[in-house]
Amino acid sequence: MNAKPASLSTMVPQGLFCPSDAAGRRPVQPGRSPWQVRRTALPARAAGFAGFRPATGALPALAALILAWPALGRPQEPDALATKPPPASATQIAPLPETDEQGEPEERPESEAAVGGLGVVIPIRTDINDVTTESIERRINAAREAGARVIIFDIHTPGGYGGSALDISHLIKNTRDIHTVAWINTQAYSAGALIAVACDEIVMAPASTMGDSQVILSGPDGASAVPEALAPKVNTPILADFRDSANTNGYDPLLCEAFVLPEREVWWVEHLQTGQREFISREEKRERLGGGADGSSFSSALRRLSAGEVEWKLVESYRDVVTNETVKLRQPVVGDYALLQMSAGEAYAFGFNKGVAAGEEDLGARYGLSNLARAELNWSEELTMWLTSAWVRGILLVLMLLAAYVEFHTPGVGLAGLVALICLVIFAGAPYLTGFANFWEVALIVVGFILLALEAFVIPGFGVAGITGIVFVIVGLLATFVPDVPGRTFPLVTPSASGVWEFVRNGLLTITFAALLSIVGMFVMGRYLPEMEALRRAIPLNPTPEEVAPEDGYHGAVRVGDLGRCETPLRPAGKARFGDVLADVVSQADFVESGEAVEVIERHGNVVVVRPARKV
Repeated sequence: MNAKPASLSTMVPQGLFCPSDAAGRRPVQPGRSPWQVRRTALPARAAGFAGFRPATGALPALAALILAWPALGRPQEPDALATKPPPASATQIAPLPETDEQGEPEERPESEAAVGGLGVVIPIRTDINDVTTESIERRINAAREAGARVIIFDIHTPGGYGGSALDISHLIKNTRDIHTVAWINTQAYSAGALIAVACDEIVMAPASTMGDSQVILSGPDGASAVPEALAPKVNTPILADFRDSANTNGYDPLLCEAFVLPEREVWWVEHLQTGQREFISREEKRERLGGGADGSSFSSALRRLSAGEVEWKLVESYRDVVTNETVKLRQPVVGDYALLQMSAGEAYAFGFNKGVAAGEEDLGARYGLSNLARAELNWSEELTMWLTSAWVRGILLVLMLLAAYVEFHTPGVGLAGLVALICLVIFAGAPYLTGFANFWEVALIVVGFILLALEAFVIPGFGVAGITGIVFVIVGLLATFVPDVPGRTFPLVTPSASGVWEFVRNGLLTITFAALLSIVGMFVMGRYLPEMEALRRAIPLNPTPEEVAPEDGYHGAVRVGDLGRCETPLRPAGKARFGDVLADVVSQADFVESGEAVEVIERHGNVVVVRPARKV
């Protein structure tokens, strides 16, 4: 069983993304926002640098630029709540009315949440992932510490990871000490709808929509339904959370199911005597009104109605709270093989939307807040999300390969190796933090590099360890682009869902492009950079053999073929004199007695190898 069953993700329009395919995750998705799941080459040791040692200063500078780029945007306090009082005119905005049983607006008292004091706005205006979850938890805690009485989630999202959305939903439902409000401004699809109904209350901007949360698969051929065998596993946790929110916050459970299940046909009926309105299924409509479930036998239903045999009728219209006009209603309100998607006016009539708020001033007035603060993403959260974008990951891979190439062609362990390591950590760590990569993928990369290090520095030649290391690294890097597949028990099983292959293709394209760009960069660094006069000081030439040769302690004497005489016995080491020079020598084989003549047969630096001189 996957730890996080499904994920809501982005598509245009998208659906909920479950663990089985998709981009920057897991693969299955819903209606307008896919349910997504969490969720690249290895530097080859090429020829030398043609007599120069490349500069490594440019590589860390590029890495630093990548890390610093998001911080060059708007400045912000990471954890502080920037409070601002509502304008004076805000106190003149009356709370919006509820509707009566017929859907007509009626006067309502001020919201029970209008307790005054501080309100905190928490924007949710990105794809939903694990970073979003941790960020929202941090900001809720900050709002609680600041004494907030109301938390308003400013929602504009196409969806995201289903597991992350469920975590946020549970987090909101467990925040019982603060009144929570979902302000849909201007779309809450997929995971956004799941989060919205978890709040104590929903208000919407005048031109806004919510819903469309089916779990679907997104692949190279477009969106497709979840395979029937996987549907129960994928849909169950999502439906359970929608139903729980419906029971807790007074929404119609059938409409909540219609967010996710396209086969849920929903009709809106009204009791003839009491005016009570209910949402019912196709089968229940047949029982109450008669005729075909699809409404084809309408004349039969009319005859039964005139004869007094039925007590219910279809709702014909509702009052749109945004335009204040009567809108003719199409039945069913959710058609067969359609998903529930509501405008602000429809959501108000259906009991989801409690009011219309065009801006924060309206919200401040509605809840009687004396101060309104915004709790934004901090710089580290924005940076983590930015680093998971495909083009940034491609640049990181290029930098890692170039830095590794430089490190392999310069003596010792230096700055280039550190840059390569940092790029690798960011490349694999950022998707891990956002829930797109799993532990096994990171572990596979680490094990692969360990095997390559053993092959390069411990095991002679190139064999099983080197090949296995390369395979492990490539598979691990590629897997960070690919979401989980629902129901699989081992991470290396070949994915069966068609949408997963789109992630594989994107990962291969990124790795291939980065590898080709790195090869070009290696060629330029090895061939042209040393010839640039401006870079001479930054890129010093490698020393010549004469420059690195050890100092001759015998100053040109004691060369191969020279004859000398032992000053001490050689057993096998000792001393011998060659003219005026006394040298430390080693006998090639036999012991040599003092006074015997010897001949130099080998010379390695200051190591002199001799043998007894041949007698003539």
